[in-house]
Amino acid sequence: MDLVVSDLHLGSRLGRDVLRVPAALDALLTAIDGADRLVLLGDVVELLEPSPHRAMTRAEDVLRAIGARVGGQREVVLVPGNHDRLLIRPWVRRVGAGLAVDAAVPLDATSWLARVVDLLAPARVRVHYPGVWLADGIYATHGHYLDRHLLPESAYGMARGLLGRLPRDGATPDEYESAGGPSVTRLEGVMSRGLPVPLARVFEAALVGLRARTMPRLVRPSTAPMLRRLLGAQMRRAAIPALGRVVHRLGVDADWVIFGHVHRLGPIADDDPEEWAALTGRPRIANTGSWVYERRLLHRAEPPHPYWPGGALLIENGTPRAVGLLDHLGGEVLDPRRRRAS
Repeated sequence: MDLVVSDLHLGSRLGRDVLRVPAALDALLTAIDGADRLVLLGDVVELLEPSPHRAMTRAEDVLRAIGARVGGQREVVLVPGNHDRLLIRPWVRRVGAGLAVDAAVPLDATSWLARVVDLLAPARVRVHYPGVWLADGIYATHGHYLDRHLLPESAYGMARGLLGRLPRDGATPDEYESAGGPSVTRLEGVMSRGLPVPLARVFEAALVGLRARTMPRLVRPSTAPMLRRLLGAQMRRAAIPALGRVVHRLGVDADWVIFGHVHRLGPIADDDPEEWAALTGRPRIANTGSWVYERRLLHRAEPPHPYWPGGALLIENGTPRAVGLLDHLGGEVLDPRRRRAS
């Protein structure tokens, strides 16, 4: 059985990463005990921080604990995402047009990656980018390429070239890497580095609204139910179809595609399975959720909840199953603001 988790965002200066909470880390380590292989599907360390070195230092204890629990007889498969792309960015630039959809990355491709691999010892580590075949018919990727397809083909007469190139059928990963145009990830990086913590929290709240294709004047905790509905609609109508276009244009012929990036665990019990698929009905799609506490989505919420931290996918007999590993922990334990106040 594979255990797939993503979006740990270890080392976040805003304190949203819940694995710094001992009870949350214990739950993940217990889940690792029951798995044959651990897959870390991107945004493991929050390297968009103003000081990525500081973020990595904050992440060290958790990475060591994960590696020790996996042990020397089992494997960790690491697929970097957009927030930890620093692990492989120079290597991706060197490979260029030769980047395949399941490229094996040397463990010493960068000093950052070598450090993560060392911290995960004694586990055997394998690194792939931008995705990895976990089994026949099951492809896993962080999913940040889908952002390219959330931009319109044209906007109010604006030339598509100003928005960046849109990869077509038969595209290569390098075309997604070098597409140009505006980037939510780039905006996040610039703003998170340039803003003090209180303003960074306000910006983060506004970004939640932006990703839901709405920009409220102020994203208050009381808007959490509305944001959940908006993001659910965005997931069904935009993110999942966009991911379907990515895998189609890259020529990924899979029965299942697993991704993270959008922090929305699924499909879960209340979801329509038909909505969790590409427009043609194949591949079927599943999301890992995240390990961050999004207060503006979770105000007064209780698990089970699609955005509750602790999401994971268990893959058994060729089928992913969504689980909430932290559904037994309440907001009083996981909410960074409430932790600071206690």
